Amino acid sequence: MALRFEILGRFNRARAAQLTLPHFVCQTPLFMPVGTQGTIKGLTTSQLEEIVSYLRYHASPECNHRFLVSLLHLADITEKGVTFQSPVDGKPMLLTPEESIQIQNRIGADIIMALDDVVKTTITGPRIEEAMYRTLRWIDRCIAAHKRPHEQNLFGIVQGGLDPVLRDICVKGLVDRDLPGYAIGGLAGGEDKDSFWRVVAQCTAALPEDKPRYVMGVGYPLDIVVCSALGADMYDCVYPTRTARFGTALVPEGVLKLKHQAMAHDTRPIDQTCECMVCKNYARAYIHCLVTKDAMGSQLLSYHNLFYMMKLSRDLHSSIIEARFPEYVYTLHVVFPEGDVPQWVCNAMEVAGIDISSCCSPFPSS
Repeated sequence: MALRFEILGRFNRARAAQLTLPHFVCQTPLFMPVGTQGTIKGLTTSQLEEIVSYLRYHASPECNHRFLVSLLHLADITEKGVTFQSPVDGKPMLLTPEESIQIQNRIGADIIMALDDVVKTTITGPRIEEAMYRTLRWIDRCIAAHKRPHEQNLFGIVQGGLDPVLRDICVKGLVDRDLPGYAIGGLAGGEDKDSFWRVVAQCTAALPEDKPRYVMGVGYPLDIVVCSALGADMYDCVYPTRTARFGTALVPEGVLKLKHQAMAHDTRPIDQTCECMVCKNYARAYIHCLVTKDAMGSQLLSYHNLFYMMKLSRDLHSSIIEARFPEYVYTLHVVFPEGDVPQWVCNAMEVAGIDISSCCSPFPSS
């Protein structure tokens, strides 16, 4: 096993830890920028290193998996592997569990992902069960093909859709393999939020205490706070950079749409509490001018949004270490000033042992 996971602090299910990998040491909860093709869209490597100065950027554990998910509409999945249309020349390509590991062994990432059978959570019926059992069969092929276990950490991916029985079978099967870490997959695919958090809560409760837990494809700040309260440690998503390309910035109050005409004469920074290079040097009005006509606008917003996510990670970590995590969660009232925190958040926080009832609407909301 090529990682060390040391829990430094707790609040009920939430935990703050130090994750030591061959190429870097980082703190959890941790948001990881997604580099689908080995790069973060809109940012140079040096800009990314500025943002995550405490984190050496290595190949994202999600790269290979994200690439496959994006091609699902072109894919044919059989027991042998995944056949998909080449995005280069349109020819069919077969990716087997063995080849997926061989590719990741060559890349050299500290965390590599097993090839799994991914099914959207909006799909129902026997396909969910088929995919879950295939994922368990494929993990054994991935383990057998993994030639660098002392240098790279192979994470298994829990599947099973929204079915608690299938999720439980998959968790037990993966835990029996004693892997370095575990991912919760198949979420953030259109399911309702109440189902989303319940799957996360079920899986985190059943996964080992001494191993990292990675919720794949989750990048909304609110979702990360909720999942961290439920005991998850790692996240990744294209959301911060994708929403930047649409002219939207992440701020404590939620989002700020810089393309709106109201921004045209606003001389304030994106976020007056933010210490990133963008907020220190550029006004909303200037960025408004750029995002409507110049690629540099989305680059500045991508920089700010990733800085925001890294700060969110650090704040979650420190609030748990300093025994003020409930107070940190309570700042949700900034996002919901009318006291209308969605009911699913209230339900999740109740399971996490954090009382935010005073922020919650008496009526259910989605």
